[in-house]
Amino acid sequence: MTEVTGKVDFKVGDDTYQTWYKIVGDLTSGAHPLIVPHGGPGISHEYMTPLAEIHNKCNIPVVFYDQIGIGKSFFEGVADKPKEFWTVGLFMDELDNLITHLGVQNGFALLGHSWGGMLGAHYASHRHPVGLKHLVITSGAPSMALWEQSTHQLLNALPADVRETIERHEKEGTTDRIFVEKHVCKSPWPKVMETSFAAMMQHPTVAGPSEFTITGTLKSWSCLDQIHTITTPTLLTNGVMDEAQDVCVSPFFQRIPHVKWAQFSQRHAPFLEEEDQARYFQVVADFLTYA
Repeated sequence: MTEVTGKVDFKVGDDTYQTWYKIVGDLTSGAHPLIVPHGGPGISHEYMTPLAEIHNKCNIPVVFYDQIGIGKSFFEGVADKPKEFWTVGLFMDELDNLITHLGVQNGFALLGHSWGGMLGAHYASHRHPVGLKHLVITSGAPSMALWEQSTHQLLNALPADVRETIERHEKEGTTDRIFVEKHVCKSPWPKVMETSFAAMMQHPTVAGPSEFTITGTLKSWSCLDQIHTITTPTLLTNGVMDEAQDVCVSPFFQRIPHVKWAQFSQRHAPFLEEEDQARYFQVVADFLTYA
């Protein structure tokens, strides 16, 4: 398996940043690459690397990258950037810049997870890139209002003492994994998940302090009124115990013209869960091959 890493300059106003990326496979093979925007905002790409299995199954290149300010795309002074800097447009511009640098703008697929799925949906519904051949939205939502509705439903279903523990940790700014292990990824976490969360950059100006409290610039984010304009064949996935419950996914299914929805048995990251991993890879591979 061929792997190549690199960085591409990303100009924002008068400043130049760098986006780190890794290619698994050969971009010159003629196959449309799969580009994989990670979740967060604020966790690095490593937890997504099991998706290299798509290269093994389909013989297509898979491209991972760290979004601006995160992981290997970190820059000095990132914490000092004003909230106006961290916009959905910034992350779309970065994605466009990477696609152009790789020379794949005439043919590529996107698989976004969680926030990465939201970014992919916004990108597809607002920029309508002509080279986008397939879109996979894994455990995303078309608006933060629906995301909060989903996570609050799950939070309110927990026993009172568990809920109180979670809320106390949130108020104190400390870490608690009760909700995460129930609805994101079970314990013990795979090493790649630990690595991504260890590199986590808190993005209070973009998202917020927890899975269910959104206070940053994404608080009012929505592409709900535009998703009907997505013409790209789209695959939706979520899990039965996922923090992205059906209330998040169903608007995509109802409004995108060419869409398929596959549900898995576990949580937020089916590519990490042994019960779902093999089926998830096969569903995605079949979609990219035959849709």
